This record gives sequence, C-alpha cells and structure tokens, in this order.
Amino acid sequence: MLTRRHLLAGTTALSLAPSVRAFAAPAPEPGPVLVTVFLRGGMDSLGVVAPVDDRNYTADRPPEMRLLADGDKPALRLDKAPAGLDFRLHPEMGALRDLYQSERIALIHASGLANGTRSHFGAQELIERGLANPDDTTHVGGGWMARWLAASGDAKRPAFVAAAGVPEELATHADAIAAGDLRGGMSVPGGKQAATVLGHLYREGNGAFEQAGRRTLRGINLIDGRLREPDGKVAVYKPTGNATYEDTEAGRSLMTVARVIRMDLGIRAFTVDIGGWDTHENQPPRLAILVGQLSRALGSFHEDLHAQLGNVVVVVMSEFGRRLRSNKSNGTDHGHAGLTIVSAPKILGGRLHGAWPGLASDQLDNAVDLAMTTDIRSILAELMNGPLQTPTAVASSFPNFTPKKVGLFA
Repeated sequence: MLTRRHLLAGTTALSLAPSVRAFAAPAPEPGPVLVTVFLRGGMDSLGVVAPVDDRNYTADRPPEMRLLADGDKPALRLDKAPAGLDFRLHPEMGALRDLYQSERIALIHASGLANGTRSHFGAQELIERGLANPDDTTHVGGGWMARWLAASGDAKRPAFVAAAGVPEELATHADAIAAGDLRGGMSVPGGKQAATVLGHLYREGNGAFEQAGRRTLRGINLIDGRLREPDGKVAVYKPTGNATYEDTEAGRSLMTVARVIRMDLGIRAFTVDIGGWDTHENQPPRLAILVGQLSRALGSFHEDLHAQLGNVVVVVMSEFGRRLRSNKSNGTDHGHAGLTIVSAPKILGGRLHGAWPGLASDQLDNAVDLAMTTDIRSILAELMNGPLQTPTAVASSFPNFTPKKVGLFA
C-alpha cells in the first residue's frame, strides 16, 4: 500500500536529496567522454610507483613499507621511466601494468595540487574547484567540471555520478544524477504507483520545484527504462569481452559508469569516488587490497569498453600523496605531491611523464614530502586541448591559471 507518509517521503527524496538531481536529457550525440576517479583519503603514491633503488627511498622506509625489486612479490618494472632509476609499480597492479605496456595509459608522478595544504577537506575542495588559492573559492563559482560543461556548450547535458552524492567538481551543474549501483534498477521509491502520483503532482506549474520534479522523473525513467527487460525485471549487465567486475567499490562504480556509457545517452561527464586511502596505520595490507581492486576494475573497464575507447578519457587522482618517511604505526602521514593516472586515445602511453624532483632532503617539499612538479590542472587542460576537443573551456575551467605543457600527446 502507498500511504501518505510514503508519498511525502518519496517526494522529499526526489526533490531534495543530493543523490538525485534535476536531469534534462538532450538528444544522444557522439562526443568524447570524461571519467574522473577520485581516490579519497590521499593515496600513497610512493607505495604505488617508486624508484626502488633510490637510497633515500630505502633509507626512509622499512622493506614492508616500500616497493621491492626482488623477494616473493617483486614490484613490476616500468619502461620509459626517468633515466638512472629503477621505477616500479605495486605488484598487485598487474592489470594496470598491462594497460601501461600496451601504451593505453600514462603515469604522471609528482603531480597534484599547487597549494601545499595537508587537509583532506581543503585539498579536495581546491582540486575539485580547479583552484590553488583558498580565497578564490569565495568568488569563483562551481566546480571545474561544471564550468567545463558550461563552457563547452553542455550546461544542459547531464552528468552521471557513480556514488551516493554529487561531488564538488560538479557543483552548480543542475543536470547531474547519482547512482552508485544500477543492478537493482533506478526507480521511484514506492514503485509505479508512486511514479504515477508524482507525475500528476509535478505535471503543471513552472516553479523551480515543479520543473525540478519533472526533470528528475524524466531522468529516472530514462536510466531505469534502459535497465529493464520487457517483463519489467532489471537486466543482468553483461560486460563485453572477458571483462569481469569484482563486487568492490571500484568494481561496482566503474561497472556502473561503463553500463551508462554503453547506453549512449549523450552523457559526457562521469565521476567516481573510491574511499579508504587514508593509510596512517597498517598500510601494507590495506594498500595492497585497494590498489589491487583499483587495478582490476580499471582493467575490466577498458576491456568492457574496448569498442568505445576512441572516445573515452579517464583520469585517476587523489587529493595529495603521503610522506616519504613512514611513521611508527606502519603507515604514512599526509604529504604533498602524488600520482595521476591518465587513459586517453592517442596518448603517449607506457611512460612516466613529468619532472622527477628526487627524494633527497633538499629536493623534498618542506624536507619531508615529494615535491609537486606537475599541476593537476595542466594535465586536465592538456586533455581539454586534445582528446576532449574543448580548448575554449580551459580558461573558464581553471581561471587565473596558465597551464604548462605536460607532453601527454605528440
């Protein structure tokens, strides 16, 4: 039975909850797709990619806290890395190394935020807003991805968030919808009866509330309608090729994004959040699990979307890296520069990009952290100038910033 209480609860959830935003669907048009994957908590980039033979690296971390060249699980050697050092990838990231070896992805080390804050909230806000100065947040509106869509003429084009809520990078973009897992469908609370009642409720009126209600219902119907079989049951998603997604946060999220991309709804912007990267203690087993899940999810995503990869750009980032020196809890504390992973068509993949600053004390930021040599905004701007085909959007996406060449494309 649909009670008055259920109806009011469903109406409130549709209109106000961050997990369902107003959604206006344009006619599907082909175009480059951008997927950002944000690793919340600060990924230890030196536990993922590092020069295993650097004496500063070996001196400041015990064997269990660093990548090794030998032993039971040696780290994976990376070709086309900075000369004179043996850079390697975490041994649990075999799927990612395969993408690297096939030159589909590039790694940009010592990259990240120009501002040296070690605050999770502060660093995440600045990266998602596309800024370096906290004072700019008071007069620069929205997130960088929202500004990118607006400057590209896609302000009314929907964005999709594979998470429970809309992130700051899409702030001010009205047409965003969030759903972390589509395996159970995406229907109105209360089912068809509630949807019918809400349809009548929002059918007339031009107020903001009524318009948002109509757009939300259209968006839910658009997504949910593509998920269901003729008998009304949600179809089991079938990845292409040999792709197999694990039932992990990374696996579920990237499967959801792949599924919506394959629906061909004209959506250009996708975001994914993966938490758990704040490894102050007991880092080795925790990091091994996280990077393994991420690597396998990215491998499955690329296998699944093999036919669409000519139009797909993926950027994996974190708010900051972590300290070179490990702490007494077998973990690492908040640092500065980190690692950015980029997948894009025609990328100069299979190599480490960016200037390597070194790990000696006088080369570190504040003598303790990996120094930042590549601003994350320069990476994103180069993608806009290249495969995303939106060069005019760079200035408004990153105001008061002059990008520097990263060299991701010939």
